[in-house]
Amino acid sequence: MKKILYSILAVAAVFATSACQSRLEIPQKGVTAIENFYQTDDDAEAALVAAYANFATNVTGRGAGFIYTPLRFILNNGGDDMYAAGSNFGDNDFSAAINEYRLDSGLGIVNELYSGLYNSVYTCNLVIDNFTGNNSVVAQRCVAEARVLRAYCYLVLAMVWDTPPFVDHVLSGDALPYNCDADPENPKTHEQLLQWIADECIESVGALDARKGSSDKDGAVKVTKGFAQALAGKALVFAGKYSDAKTQLKAVIDSKNYALVPGTDFWQNFHAEGDGNSEKLLESNIEYNSGIGSWGGINQRSTWMQANIWCWRSDHFVAGASPIRTYTGIDGWGGLGVPKWFADAFLAHDGHSYRFDATLISISDAVYMEGNAKKLGFTYQDDALNAMSLDEKKASDKIGIEDPLVGLYGQSFYLAVKQMIRTNDVNLSYGDNVRLNNNVVMRYAEVLLLYAEACLQSGDPTGAADAINQIRNRAGLDKLNSVTMDDLKAEKMFELWLENCRWMDLVRWGDTARVEKAGSDVPMLFDKIHRAPKATDKNVTWENGTEANSRFYTVSTTEAKDAGYDCGFKKGKHEHFPFPMTVIEKNPNIRQNPGW
Repeated sequence: MKKILYSILAVAAVFATSACQSRLEIPQKGVTAIENFYQTDDDAEAALVAAYANFATNVTGRGAGFIYTPLRFILNNGGDDMYAAGSNFGDNDFSAAINEYRLDSGLGIVNELYSGLYNSVYTCNLVIDNFTGNNSVVAQRCVAEARVLRAYCYLVLAMVWDTPPFVDHVLSGDALPYNCDADPENPKTHEQLLQWIADECIESVGALDARKGSSDKDGAVKVTKGFAQALAGKALVFAGKYSDAKTQLKAVIDSKNYALVPGTDFWQNFHAEGDGNSEKLLESNIEYNSGIGSWGGINQRSTWMQANIWCWRSDHFVAGASPIRTYTGIDGWGGLGVPKWFADAFLAHDGHSYRFDATLISISDAVYMEGNAKKLGFTYQDDALNAMSLDEKKASDKIGIEDPLVGLYGQSFYLAVKQMIRTNDVNLSYGDNVRLNNNVVMRYAEVLLLYAEACLQSGDPTGAADAINQIRNRAGLDKLNSVTMDDLKAEKMFELWLENCRWMDLVRWGDTARVEKAGSDVPMLFDKIHRAPKATDKNVTWENGTEANSRFYTVSTTEAKDAGYDCGFKKGKHEHFPFPMTVIEKNPNIRQNPGW
């Protein structure tokens, strides 16, 4: 697969002052005046490359000026299927504030997603403004790709902020745009903005390249007809225009340019081994010019913060007996907890399917290196620990969760492996927490699930069953003769866990019962070998039902509420995030969202 070498588009600014006019008239060296740049096909390609670079950095990556990987945290942490955990309460609090719905408009990560999306919109607008009307086939394709990238940014903006400013051209420096529904020149309601997103994609299809079959890796790292149609379908599903959505999504399916990978390879979708595979509609290709430095280049396009936070908190295990060190190569911050209800529901639904075993691992398997740990290739670094029998491990104080104060805070009986770094995902010259596998924007499984929803909502249960059964068959599950919205919701919850879908689905479906209780009961996972239950522990729950049959147990905490925070999803407020305080302060034309 060709790797796109992202570069920065340099544009000279023209300005003058009365004090130093003569000096300012000296031509700058090494730059191209803006009126001389946007001319040729090569210029169009260079401008588009800059747009992809910005998208990879500010949308799917960790950002140019910050480290939060905001897209992943904001679109996942508001869901009910994870805890934003850590070393203890208060650790990684920018993440937990979202998860427990105690954020405000000053939370930095909210500003960073907002500004990152508009940074990407700006570089797309440079391509669109300067090459729309150019009849060159190359220029038309570049404009089409930029329009679809911009449409993706607006889909996120619309779902997170409801009526964000609509900026479809490069603005002057003193412009103060309005919420899109109050724009005096071109007002758009939320629903009209979703329709515009779909229209942008549909109108761009004719100028875009198609992916050249499911083995075309290059076709997975750029905007193609298939991604444009899939994004149009997604926007139309969100707008409730299901028949129109079905048409767009069916075109992707009928193209035969995409296919689910085999169940045995499901795990590869999230690691370097799966870059550009048959399932990828679009992923950000983050390999960078080798001449660019690590901190100043490659890791802005990686998911640096997510890699740290979502890896297990190894220092809370017995020193020298980290269950994951040989698997991932790094010790993490323990900021991703798996709720017991989610793990139990997933296991009851799937059993030990390919999908389940590539997603979660029980604490017992992890500590004893049994079951799924063996399948995944876990081992201890100390051969003496590996040589112990299972009975010896169950009684040994040389392994397990050693921390007696918080154990594993925000964790129940299953740990996440789906999005954890593997050693093949990194190049150690950049650091062991800078993952270089491509960042997935959309994969074919989501297309099938969106299509199934569109079919169910438009009176085509047969089409819905066919799409859902493709997902189930890949997981190794039995075929369903008929399906309901509950079946669709379950498949999507398990299949697309941590893939930027759950929070938006909960909001648009109105399924907010669990997140209304967010922050009310956060577990701590303990090991009785290193810490016996105490009389003051609340709601002691044993892994296998009883103390006699279990080594691990959880206790309940309510530390956010004990600290005085008002936690939990509030209807009429948390369907959307607040516009950042910095935006409200600088732009009087922006109306804050309700409740903020």
